[in-house]
Formats: sequence, C-alpha cells, structure tokens
Amino acid sequence: MEITWYGRACFRLKGREATVITDPCPPSTGFVAGKHDVDLLTISHGHADHSYTRSITAGLTLTRPGEYEHRNLLITAVRSFHDGVRGAERGENVIFAVEMDGVHVCHLGDLGHLLTEEELAELGPIDVLLVPAGGNFTIGPPEAAEVVAQISPKIVIPMHFALDGASADLLGPERFLHELAVSEPIRQPKAVVLLSSLPEETQVVLLEARGRTG
Repeated sequence: MEITWYGRACFRLKGREATVITDPCPPSTGFVAGKHDVDLLTISHGHADHSYTRSITAGLTLTRPGEYEHRNLLITAVRSFHDGVRGAERGENVIFAVEMDGVHVCHLGDLGHLLTEEELAELGPIDVLLVPAGGNFTIGPPEAAEVVAQISPKIVIPMHFALDGASADLLGPERFLHELAVSEPIRQPKAVVLLSSLPEETQVVLLEARGRTG
C-alpha cells in the first residue's frame, strides 16, 4: 500500500485493488487534493477544510459510523467528537479504520478528545495511525501523543499541521514530535507500507505535502 499526503487531513491510500481518499481540503488551506477518481472517499466531518469534494469522484462516500465492506476494503467508522465536551462546541467526528492489503490504517479526523475503551475496542488493532498534530481545532500535541500511546500503532504519520506558511491556523509538527521524544522522524515523499515489513517498534514518518498550492 502507498500512502500519499496532500496536506491538512487529506491522504490517498492506494492498494493493489482499491484507492481511498480521506478528508479532501480546499485551496484556501494552502493545500489541495487535486482531481481523483477513487473507490472510496471518507469524510470525518462536514467542515469545509475536510469536505472539499468538488474534484473527487468516488464509488462510495462514507460520512457516518458503521461497518462497511467495499472493493475488498473492510471499513470501521467510529463515532467520536470534534472537542472535549461531546460535540457541544464543534460537533461530531468520525474515525475511520480501513483494512487494505492486510494493513489496518486509522484516520482520526479532527479528533478532540482521548479515546474511550469502547472506541479503542471498536477500532481494534491499528498498524498505521494518521494523527492530527497541529492542535487548535483538535487534540493538542500532548493529547495526540497520549492517543498514540493508547493505540500503539507500528507507524505514526502526523497530519493537520502548519507547513511553511500553509495552514497557518495550526501549529507545526515540532511540539508533537517533542511529546513523542522523536528528535528526527523518518522523512519520505510518500510511505510504502507492506504487512510483511511493518516495524517491530513504533516509527514516526513525516510525509511531504504533495498538494501545496504555493
């Protein structure tokens, strides 16, 4: 499986038999996903910076909790909240766990709280965690590090953070990396993840943003 980050919370997951786009973002964020024709589109919540679907064509679009199967993808969508007061401030958020090519990838969306035991049980074991690292509208860096500890993935890929002036409403990734005691993450243009080559200890991978508009 190949994981490409387009900025904000937008990723493309490309497997042997299916392709997924998550939370496509508009040019106003400093990033844009571009045009894609995919099997599955997931949207964690309806805010404009996560639901820019204008140039995305998808066989199936998921926005609600539940369990789904589509094109050899197994998807678990878990109800959560965009804040720490059960959605009273920013509404709900959907966490998506997708099994692709035998690898379990979890996209936290704009998670605003630590996970409950029930939510962790619904998600099950996770190999690759896509976690918001920029705070302000999500969990802050200390809480994001706690969520990483709760899930214990093999690979952590930060998302939803500021980068060279883009998404300036968010923090950069440095504080999150500090909370994880990672001085130098693995830096890659994109991640290629195989079930047979998952690391034994958790690795943090910082991807290049492929959707920069400036």
